[in-house]
Amino acid sequence: MNENELIQKFSGSTPDQCKAIFNLLFILTNRLQTVFDQQIPELTLRQFMLLSTIRPLQKPLSLGECGKLLGCSRQNVKKLALSLEQKGFVTIQSNPDRPRSLMILPTEKADQFFEGEFAPYREQLNELFASLKEEEIQTLFSLLVNLLSGVEVFEQKTKGKVE
Repeated sequence: MNENELIQKFSGSTPDQCKAIFNLLFILTNRLQTVFDQQIPELTLRQFMLLSTIRPLQKPLSLGECGKLLGCSRQNVKKLALSLEQKGFVTIQSNPDRPRSLMILPTEKADQFFEGEFAPYREQLNELFASLKEEEIQTLFSLLVNLLSGVEVFEQKTKGKVE
């Protein structure tokens, strides 16, 4: 079965489309990760996501705050941050206000990476959205934000069942 057959199979009803959207999100994520990991050998997509999340912020984030933003555990963020620290992209420091809390700070190497080595890949990222009109991009952005709200509701319901 190819992608078009899969899309056709799930296009019949709203419940089928919801199932397809769920599957397509995973397919898109996996394919993007594969392409990214092949193109930029110095960073994995997950390391890149952590770095691109913390870099533009005005204040450092704790491991837990990063995990919440990225939708993963504090332990996963710590593993990514330690790898980025070994590569010189971040430093991990104790929070002066809460010494048991660790903060992640981007380094000058991170800035140099985004301004230098990563610049050609920004064009490739633009190509990802080239088939969409500006209003379609705005709609997609809005829909994904709404879907994120749905995920948050789902998470809260799941936490209630686990506890």
